[in-house]
Amino acid sequence: MNSVTVNKELIMQKPDNRVLDGKSKLFLSVLLVVSAVVFVANMIIPEGSALHMSTYSVTVLGKYLTLALLAVSVDLIWGYMGVLSLGHAAFFALGGYAMGMYLMRQIGDRGVYGNPDLPDFMVFLNWQELPWFWQGFDMFWFAMIMVILVPGILAFVFGWLAFRSRVTGVYLSIITQALTYALMLAFFRNEMGFGGNNGLTDFKDILGFSLQSDGTRIALFLLSALALALGYLACRYIVTSKLGRVTIAVRDAESRARFMGYRVENVKLWVFTFSAALAGIAGALYVPQVGIINPGEFSPLNSIEVVVWVAVGGRATLYGAVVGALSVNYAKSWFTAVLPDVWLFALGGLFVIVTLLLPQGIVGLFKKKGA
Repeated sequence: MNSVTVNKELIMQKPDNRVLDGKSKLFLSVLLVVSAVVFVANMIIPEGSALHMSTYSVTVLGKYLTLALLAVSVDLIWGYMGVLSLGHAAFFALGGYAMGMYLMRQIGDRGVYGNPDLPDFMVFLNWQELPWFWQGFDMFWFAMIMVILVPGILAFVFGWLAFRSRVTGVYLSIITQALTYALMLAFFRNEMGFGGNNGLTDFKDILGFSLQSDGTRIALFLLSALALALGYLACRYIVTSKLGRVTIAVRDAESRARFMGYRVENVKLWVFTFSAALAGIAGALYVPQVGIINPGEFSPLNSIEVVVWVAVGGRATLYGAVVGALSVNYAKSWFTAVLPDVWLFALGGLFVIVTLLLPQGIVGLFKKKGA
């Protein structure tokens, strides 16, 4: 009883950590400097110079930043709340599909079949009219609301059912994996109205700006960097607040937190929903940069990879998730280009090595060196 009282006092006291601590300031400063360097190297330094960065490289870096934001959303619920989600690819993909639907509506009569109302795949499948769930996606503001709302609603409904049933541990992880797998199978079906196996692609422009232009590409990169910074700050605000202390208490001793009177289900539900909305934003920024969204993004393997990123970088740090996402995806790009058959073995070996030798991830290694 005495230990319960002590833990309650720790939760109730005013948090000591500031949102912008030393590590956060360093992370945001590095992100700002990198963004400025990339902008200058791409837009100002002429192409003939050795210091020039190609638009292709800018696009790859922008894609990495969106994946880093996805990793931060997973670290929020896994590192700080102890909920291992193997289905966050579903929220990422739903945000991507919402953006893809807007981009498809912007094509208009410039498609292969020249139909101003129906996307090409609907014309090919002999659809006669635009489905009701595609209505409104010709407006950017509506699409952006759906980017957040659709993943958020799905996470809220799923979390409300799962957390109130007190499903925890490996059982919850399996259910989240089943969720994304079910969505993947559903989106593969042509009658769903999302392009089936091919998905959505052949995008032309966004807000009237060509997606192929250098200016649009660098703008998407900068928006991805801004979204990562704001997402990181939002997560830092949560974990340094009283809510964050409760989530850590739930992670470390859920039964004790419930005994002290906290509505554990509500805490899990709201943090899980916020995390899903953050993943949806990451997906929306990812799609215009890669130029396609298909059901493969729902693959459970993608969700497992995100967990590996967080583990490699360092759980419960947020910036560690960014480090893990960037380093593993760079390694993936290198391996798939040089040794494509080796990549999955390398990924599995990396996860085992980190688990055994670096339980606190890459950033944990630097902590030990700095100690």
